[in-house]
Amino acid sequence: MSNMTTDISPMDEAPAKVRVPDWYPKWAREMANLYFAANTCVFVLHGNVNDLFHYRKKEDGKTVDDFCGLSDFLATQIFGSWDLVTSYDMGRGIQAKAGTDAQRHRDMMAIMAKEIGSPSGWTRTPDDVLTNYQRLIQHNLLEEDPAERKRMAFLFPYAQYLVPAAAQSSMANTQASHLVRFLSWAQNPYIKRVNMAMCLITETLNDLNKRLVEDPHVATIEVPLPSDNARRVFIETHFSMSDGAQAGPEQKPHAAGDKQAVAKTDVNADSDDVESAGMSVQSVTQVSNGLNLVNLNVAMARSRLAGKAVDILEFRRLKKDLIERQCHDLVTFLEPGHTLDMVVGHTAAKARLQMDAKWIVGGQLDAAPMGYLICGPVGTGKTFISECYAGSIGIPCLVLKNFRSKYVGETEGNLEKVLNTLRSLGPVVVIIDEADAALGNRESGGDSGTSNRVFSMIASQMGNTRYRGKIIWMLLTSRPELLPIDLKRQGRAEVHIPLFYPKEESEIRKMFVIMARKNKVKLEADAVPDVSVERELSGADIESVVLNAKREMMADGRAVLTRKDMELALGSFIPSAQGMEKQLQEMAAVLECTDRRFLTDHWRAELDKEDGRAALQRKVAAIQDYLGKG
Repeated sequence: MSNMTTDISPMDEAPAKVRVPDWYPKWAREMANLYFAANTCVFVLHGNVNDLFHYRKKEDGKTVDDFCGLSDFLATQIFGSWDLVTSYDMGRGIQAKAGTDAQRHRDMMAIMAKEIGSPSGWTRTPDDVLTNYQRLIQHNLLEEDPAERKRMAFLFPYAQYLVPAAAQSSMANTQASHLVRFLSWAQNPYIKRVNMAMCLITETLNDLNKRLVEDPHVATIEVPLPSDNARRVFIETHFSMSDGAQAGPEQKPHAAGDKQAVAKTDVNADSDDVESAGMSVQSVTQVSNGLNLVNLNVAMARSRLAGKAVDILEFRRLKKDLIERQCHDLVTFLEPGHTLDMVVGHTAAKARLQMDAKWIVGGQLDAAPMGYLICGPVGTGKTFISECYAGSIGIPCLVLKNFRSKYVGETEGNLEKVLNTLRSLGPVVVIIDEADAALGNRESGGDSGTSNRVFSMIASQMGNTRYRGKIIWMLLTSRPELLPIDLKRQGRAEVHIPLFYPKEESEIRKMFVIMARKNKVKLEADAVPDVSVERELSGADIESVVLNAKREMMADGRAVLTRKDMELALGSFIPSAQGMEKQLQEMAAVLECTDRRFLTDHWRAELDKEDGRAALQRKVAAIQDYLGKG
């Protein structure tokens, strides 16, 4: 490998520790270490492979920073001094990769012309290309004089089209032959002893055949989204900015520093009313986490003002859109406009969430839970309290959408894209609504094992303590008993918070006021009527009443909502969630609770009775049996 200070090949005694340039990204260091260990010659690079990559070069006697695509980075930096570097995909065929070095390109073409014939005879057919590569490899291995052996690297962008994910029984003969070819190269001990390497490049690891990915002779390396330093250098290199520029009130970082330094808005204000401010290099670096460099370039170019400043509000709007596109519209990116101060009732749950938020803001991540299970009957505000929690920390919030696909392997690939973004975006709150249906379980269920694999990927990420306080999982469900216990254990969604309908008239009245503020409805002083607790209105019901009253107000051409509007809307409203279904959801939430302080007085008394929990479990089982939901 070219830029290493130790130019030792696997044929020689391997160095105790491979030394590479300090600007090498972590994945490139990993690749170098694996290569010099002489255990593999076939690498699978996956993840952020369609981005730009930082490197340093000499220009007019000075060392300057620059960026290039992955294939060029491999060809000019990783294998920059090798005799032959080729790239092949089915669209462009075989290409010699020599960067801007014209002489090196001519030398590479001469080597290939000698071994596999004139370029005019090269075809793009995978079988022919792999056969020609086999000829190059064979001739090189048979060279008697070691000094005459060529150092060769073969790059395969879009490798998923060469060895796609497929069951063995459904693989076509050509696909099987490609797979066997790569496996034979990976397992060949003679190739490992000389300077030859094969790099398969794919965005999603699940798109490649599992027999190749899981082979012990093949190294899989994830290429992550760019680090803070890479983004900073990119901004300094491509955009002229004043690093001493004053950041607006939104740029004040959290005390946690580093990735906690997320741009924080006044979440109680309308974002359109916040004065936009120019951002320094440091500010843009902090707020751009989660973006790859291609999208960062788009956001920077489109949000510039007067050629000097970057507008914070426009940048954040663009970031939201770009991250959603980067995740292939599998997530909805939110920047919450409320804090937990907006939550009515749920006193103990709110106090716990506020304390956790305070610790995360203060950088005490070891005290933060890995995740929460928010459960309770429909309409109790599970989504709202989750978004308010994110708003109290001042971090983005992602809602995971339906990532399942009918095509084999695509579901896992979709989830892999989302998880790659989350790992770079943190700190972030991830909301998974209807979690019991979205996350799958250990059972295959007739879907070729997709649910099992999805469950495994989610469970593995949720339990990764490296991301404690950085990826905060909020699993929302009205049926917590249907969630696999693996996801609800300590170390994953470890705090189980039940939510209940309001139990006091004062709480109901306050909720009407909060819902009006949330929906930007102006109320007269006496607009909220008396409401009986016996009506068992949920937060969603109350919001619906407020919106119906707003319709009456607007129909009458007024801008302030009156008591008459509210009474009319309240009198005509019929709640949709009643009866045994609601009872089942409430009792299931009580049984899932991990802290007695989250419960109402009524439910604490019920559980304190002799055999109280067992009696409640029997009631749940009876209702499930009656409703056919067991």
